[in-house]
Amino acid sequence: MKYQHFISPQTQYYHLSQPFELEGGEVLTGVQVAYRTWGKLNSQGDNGVLICHALTGSADADDWWKDLLGSKKALDSDRDFILCSNILGSCYGTTGATSINPQTGIPYGASFPVITIRDMVRLQAELIKYLGIKCLQLVIGGSLGGMQVLEWALLYPEIVRAIAPLATSGRHSAWCIGLSEAQRQAIYADPHWKGGNYTEEQPPKQGLAVARMMAMSTYRYWHSFTERFGRQYDASADQFAIASYLQHHGQKLVDRFDANTYITLTKAMDHHDIAQGKDYESVLQSIQQPTLVVGIDSDILYPPIEQQELADFIPNSQIAWLNSIYGHDAFLIDTDALNKLIIRFRQALNLEFKICNS
Repeated sequence: MKYQHFISPQTQYYHLSQPFELEGGEVLTGVQVAYRTWGKLNSQGDNGVLICHALTGSADADDWWKDLLGSKKALDSDRDFILCSNILGSCYGTTGATSINPQTGIPYGASFPVITIRDMVRLQAELIKYLGIKCLQLVIGGSLGGMQVLEWALLYPEIVRAIAPLATSGRHSAWCIGLSEAQRQAIYADPHWKGGNYTEEQPPKQGLAVARMMAMSTYRYWHSFTERFGRQYDASADQFAIASYLQHHGQKLVDRFDANTYITLTKAMDHHDIAQGKDYESVLQSIQQPTLVVGIDSDILYPPIEQQELADFIPNSQIAWLNSIYGHDAFLIDTDALNKLIIRFRQALNLEFKICNS
């Protein structure tokens, strides 16, 4: 696999023995799930904690969320059996566009079927069952991860005890869909795109890089760019510092991510709507688990109004804020503050449990 060197050697793999039917009706065979675990599952199988990663993330939560994961942290490996799996459709070990299609013997590429957030969650549930986890004390994730968190609460209420959706919404807004479409069009405009049937030697690098540059501009906030770059100009490169920064991040993604995967996952996000034709408020009100909604005051991608909406309608919920200059990415940057918020939430849950059972 092209992206194998980005996958931790601690990664484990689960191979489904049965075909996996997608929400859209198509069926995948030979599905593989890449995952990482920390801590040990207790004899009751009820100390599970599931981390759901974001768009270009991976199962290596100890890398991108190291301040939350470990002894005496919010996700305590001395107490919890912590799991993070690479999502369906991604390119870091779980079946996706870069995987070999067992029917053809070549990578799926553009033929990889349309998937949904619910498909991702249902595949994670297969892994949970395989590992013998009977109860998830917490399901937590930000952005695309937060979308999965909400679906977990709705699809598997008998397993999930509490949830923490971060910097996310219950349905993708026109704002987010428009931004995603602009990014996809940048990829489509690359002459190497070829309808998604590009070669490994000539992928649509420029299109994917530009898509990432657009995305990075929405992951941060006016204040953070102003404070860090201002109007700095690099005369030797004949461009502004912010331009160099965005180009750097565009190239970094090209080196580690696949364009078809980007298309697949952004389309799944755009179709995210927990109501699916039902009354949105009523569906949120059906979530009964204790819920910590975390919003970021400077998030322009999933603005605070969307997290407040979740907290207003989910009955047993509370909202907490990351006050940050970093915008949407604050849940990956201001991790010390986030760790404290999650610790307080989990401590309150444990106290409530003790009171109810005393």
